[in-house]
Amino acid sequence: MMTLMCFSHLRWDFVFQRPQQLMSLFAEHHPVSFWEEPQWQPAGTVPTITPYSPCENITVITPRVPEEMGEEALNAALRKMLDDYLADKGEPLIRWYYTPMMLPYSRHLKAACTIYDCMDELANFRFAPPDLIPLEGELLDFADLVFTGGYSLYEAKRERHPSVHPFPSSVDTRHFAQARESGADPADQAPLPRPRLGYYGVIDERIDLDLVEMLADARPDWQIVFVGPVVKIDAGMLPQRPNITYLGGKDYAELPAYARGWDVALMPFALNEATRFISPTKTPEYLAAGLPVVSTPITDVMRHYGDLAAVEIAGPVDDFVAACERSLARSNEPPGAAWRQEADHMLAGQSWHAVAGAMLAKISIATPRPQPSSDAHYDYLVVGAGFAGAVMAERLAAGSGKRVLVIDRRDHIGGNAYDHCDESGILVHRYGPHIFHTNSDAIVEYLSRFTDWRPYEHRVLADVDGKLVPMPINRNTLNSLYNLDLQTEEEAGAFLASRAEPVDPVLTSADMVISKVGTALYQTFFRGYTRKQWGMDPTELDKSVTARVPTRTNTDDRYFTDNFQAMPAKGYTAIFEAMLDHPLIDVKLGISFDEIRKRITYDRLIYTGPVDEYFGYRLGKLPYRSLRFEHQTLDTEWLQPVAVVNYPSEAVPFTRITEYKHLTGQVAPRTSITREYPCADGDPYYPIPRAENEALFKRYEKLAREAQDVLFVGRLATYRYYNMDQVVGQALATYRRHVDQLALGTRYPEAVAAE
Repeated sequence: MMTLMCFSHLRWDFVFQRPQQLMSLFAEHHPVSFWEEPQWQPAGTVPTITPYSPCENITVITPRVPEEMGEEALNAALRKMLDDYLADKGEPLIRWYYTPMMLPYSRHLKAACTIYDCMDELANFRFAPPDLIPLEGELLDFADLVFTGGYSLYEAKRERHPSVHPFPSSVDTRHFAQARESGADPADQAPLPRPRLGYYGVIDERIDLDLVEMLADARPDWQIVFVGPVVKIDAGMLPQRPNITYLGGKDYAELPAYARGWDVALMPFALNEATRFISPTKTPEYLAAGLPVVSTPITDVMRHYGDLAAVEIAGPVDDFVAACERSLARSNEPPGAAWRQEADHMLAGQSWHAVAGAMLAKISIATPRPQPSSDAHYDYLVVGAGFAGAVMAERLAAGSGKRVLVIDRRDHIGGNAYDHCDESGILVHRYGPHIFHTNSDAIVEYLSRFTDWRPYEHRVLADVDGKLVPMPINRNTLNSLYNLDLQTEEEAGAFLASRAEPVDPVLTSADMVISKVGTALYQTFFRGYTRKQWGMDPTELDKSVTARVPTRTNTDDRYFTDNFQAMPAKGYTAIFEAMLDHPLIDVKLGISFDEIRKRITYDRLIYTGPVDEYFGYRLGKLPYRSLRFEHQTLDTEWLQPVAVVNYPSEAVPFTRITEYKHLTGQVAPRTSITREYPCADGDPYYPIPRAENEALFKRYEKLAREAQDVLFVGRLATYRYYNMDQVVGQALATYRRHVDQLALGTRYPEAVAAE
């Protein structure tokens, strides 16, 4: 458990924003030390620190130094206090900077990973120190990762470091949604008349005070409410009008109560150097509170929220007043109004948990784990860090107290479910789209220990001669394709029955489809796609291939009909990070089974790789189909109306295009896609379902059952085309049977086996 040492120019108890949100979440994984800027004390005071703990696993450290100290003496004193504080914390650290100004007394610290979380362009702020820019250059030189508080900042920094990742500030939706509930108006706000237009946050040089003054003069019947501290500007400069009220700084917990009493939320930012790169977290917070928002044209506000009906963007005061009038009218609409539903849909994919999880995934990749020595011994060696291996490792460590080493020949965990943020900040799946769906409550309960979920129902369209129609085939597909007007399930069923060509017996994939829908639909949707996907004609493949895709007579256009359908809120990689984050689990990447077993000893093996490879292909190779992925980022906001569009025609070389923002709910000006090209060579993805292949696997299965102290789990080890939930279920069931066999005498939650 490495200590996360955070150096922040913002004090913990000032305004609860990005540093506090993230550090509170990181404290679930690491002890966090939050080092603040010094507080000046009277001359002659002995330099000291005053640590305190605002919450579990977080320590805030405030250095106190005499005001007469020069820069060199100050840095020496701060370095000594820092070293004394860290003396019993162990090495190395995770070093996290919000400001480069703390480098002079912390650059010497040994760190496993150094992060520069650039939430603002501090050099553009009023009273910025002259040495901030050169110190930032130094920080960029040795930081392992650079995170930015928005896309504008990302664009400004991406050429200055090889690993820059945009993480716009997010929102605690549940917290601010309290503003939608009934409750008392705070005592200092209650006497103010309505309508009220409110702003909370720091009041500094970023606020357009002239605009505020003109807005108040233009509509004296509106009450403008400011909640927040005044910083770096003279409070005497604030516009004074009968309809402008300054309520001062408030605690984070109080903000929803103040927002509850507003009709419109304001973001009256000046357009200057200090606001050039800001990405205000207020926007999603106001939306979560159920308020319409009026903002000046801040780049990242327009980029992320400008298309929402709930957000008005306006510049000159006349336009700003008109935008406020429209927003006031909007605020009087019922709670279920379309603009609120649109905003809520967008917010569903945002959370500080998701940001923290994605950051931790980046840190995990960038941070070398302690590697096992040549004489290390483990209770279990797990080969493969995908779902099968991760579930087995987690259960053996957390459920049975066993010491486990997980290895993978790839340079990342997560197997084929691995996802990561690309250069545009979009969460993409390196090995094609992974959509989670299941009917098993036990599997959902288990995985929910490691992730929150974003509701998502998968929809797929097929491109048929340039026309996009729903897939699987349903009544709308038939109506669109054949220019029909089928109104009922009975009519659709009769149409399909008229086209069906009974086949007896049904043996192949072609038989399965033709017997249900006939040759024409078979050739339109299945024949070309199957030939591309499998490199074989459907007449050569088992009926199970096309049996996976139903044909419907209703208008249900969901690809899956499982009871539970969702995407992990932080992405799949974050699930694996959480699963494998256990003191009894070591992870080693980029190494093969043959290499590792020469360096360690272990009692039992969990093998999730290809079963034929384990046995040295002694009976021959099991046939697999592979995929080649072509990833691309496009300079357009959207490419297609759904996440996946299939291309069944053999004239198109790829099988489908995936657009990831549909899956993640992210908002970005660009979009990232993947084209899939099935191929014969490459990593094994899909067991080819043919009778002779199944017969060969049965021979390998016999060898596997005879192997001593080896458990074979997962798609490749059992030569099965399993969905993710089935792999998880199989692993949970395998673990349960295994511990029962070992007679450990411990009960574990029931799980549904993949079979």
